[in-house]
Amino acid sequence: MSIKASAAKLRIDREQIKDFMFLTLGVIMYAFGYTAFILPEKFVMGGVSGCSALLYYAWHFPPAYSIWLLNFLLLGIAIKTLSRQFIVRTVLGVTILSIVVAVFQPFFAAHPVITAGEDRFMHLLIGAVLGGGGLGLIYSHNGSTGGTDIVIAMLNKYFRMSFGRAMQFVDITIISSSYLLFHSTETIVYGVAFTLIASYMCDYVVNGARQTVQFIIISRKYQEIADVINNNVRRGVTVVEGKGWYSKNEVNLLVVMARRHESQDIYNYIKKIDSNALVSQTNCQGIFGEGFDNIK
Repeated sequence: MSIKASAAKLRIDREQIKDFMFLTLGVIMYAFGYTAFILPEKFVMGGVSGCSALLYYAWHFPPAYSIWLLNFLLLGIAIKTLSRQFIVRTVLGVTILSIVVAVFQPFFAAHPVITAGEDRFMHLLIGAVLGGGGLGLIYSHNGSTGGTDIVIAMLNKYFRMSFGRAMQFVDITIISSSYLLFHSTETIVYGVAFTLIASYMCDYVVNGARQTVQFIIISRKYQEIADVINNNVRRGVTVVEGKGWYSKNEVNLLVVMARRHESQDIYNYIKKIDSNALVSQTNCQGIFGEGFDNIK
């Protein structure tokens, strides 16, 4: 095996170990919020975890078992519509989640960290932040906990529903079904609130680490600006030749990709060199490649 192949294999192994560590951390966060804050207050949520919670509230069926059984039942039904990679990631994530919930749930039932019924919304908020943050870590490191993802894959194939619409349909159906058990619209409101907060937190974790910006800089001193960004900020700069339509003069545009936290340094350097430079900054959903995130 060549040196380059060995180095590439080592990088892949490190990435897999890193992904597994963050997957486990995300599962622990999710399970902690679920067992310590959600189940004691009898909140309802979407996905398989929400169905498992309803089974636990109605018949005290251990949620760890129902999470595992329901996910593998859905995998069996949808196996023809799912990729092999998705199935492997889901089996791994669901198994780890079931094990952690099996440990946490009886522990927190015997040693509660909250007093159920007191300050319910604060408990909902903490549970949603932990749950959404945990899912964000799982998704951002190639993990999956199955559940809603499996149902959405089937809906997309047979009914051609969009991802967002399918997710809303599944979660609202599960949350609304709690009325049959509790006969309370308050429970549904809490469930919707949990879904909104957890979704926001999940998106924040997934996209927060990837917050990137793009600069377009027009300046007569473009060479000095490009040099200082290259040398001091350690970011690549692309020079694009252009022409001002009104003046018909030739201009050179600098295109720079950077992390959000590097933005102020770039502005300071530009202002020091040419305070009259024209600068446009655009937020990017993500930048992938050398110096940024790997394409996954």
